Amino acid sequence: MKKILAILLLVISSPVWSQQLMTASLYDVQGNLHNPAVAGVNKQTTMGASYRSMWSGIAGSPVTALVYGSTFLEKANIGVGAYLYSDVTGPTSRRGIQTSYAYHIPTNNGATFSVGLEARFQQFAIDKAMLIDALGNDPVMGGAANQFKGDAGLGLAYTAKKWQLGMSVSQLIQSSLNFYAGSLSRTEEARLYRHFYLHGSYQWKVDANTTVIPNLLVIYLPNAPTELQAGARVEHRELFWWGLSLRARQSWMLSAGVKVQKKLMLGYSFDIYSSPLSIFDKGPNAHEVLLRYQFLK
Repeated sequence: MKKILAILLLVISSPVWSQQLMTASLYDVQGNLHNPAVAGVNKQTTMGASYRSMWSGIAGSPVTALVYGSTFLEKANIGVGAYLYSDVTGPTSRRGIQTSYAYHIPTNNGATFSVGLEARFQQFAIDKAMLIDALGNDPVMGGAANQFKGDAGLGLAYTAKKWQLGMSVSQLIQSSLNFYAGSLSRTEEARLYRHFYLHGSYQWKVDANTTVIPNLLVIYLPNAPTELQAGARVEHRELFWWGLSLRARQSWMLSAGVKVQKKLMLGYSFDIYSSPLSIFDKGPNAHEVLLRYQFLK
């Protein structure tokens, strides 16, 4: 129970220690996960799903499931996308939908400049049955078990033939979360905090059969450590790929995948954590599987 309470404090009560929005080791092949401006930028219709499980040796460890998709409306130069998600950590959960709308502006050199808007609707919930023995008559136990919140975001992206650079912000409104019921004065208030993202990638065609794709993701929250994730994916003849990435001060990520007829992608990532869990702790790793299908023209 102490481990469950620790995770509860990290995820719900204090933005100082952790992100509120999920991320993924295979974020770079999941479209508009962090930037609404990327929706439809490849001018194809894409659908997919992913599942991520972390720290399996600890009760109440994070589990995230995601279903996503995007498409491009050619006559209007508009991309639309959405994803449904379920993010559960111990007695806390977040479930909802994020929708993206992107307007793409072609440039003279064949690149695309995109402006995107995001709308997010989500439910935050606490499973009080998992906390009753530890918290007893704590005021939180008398408050609401669910909170429904809406929020918004925006993003920019520049996509050329060989590279892409983008930036975005989520949870602009910073809606408050009130799980407390009581008359005591509070010095802190739980809320949704803004997440700022910067991402980039480059396609380096080594030869006729091999392409190396370095990628970078930076995530910033006020009063929280900045997260840096960098790595590279190597694709062979658009048949299979493998990659190595580093999440600074946290983990190494090994990934691999296959493509079937250039349309269906199956991917897997194995994360080896050194912080906040060490390699000597039980179950410090993470597993992520991904399925993606592109309707090629």
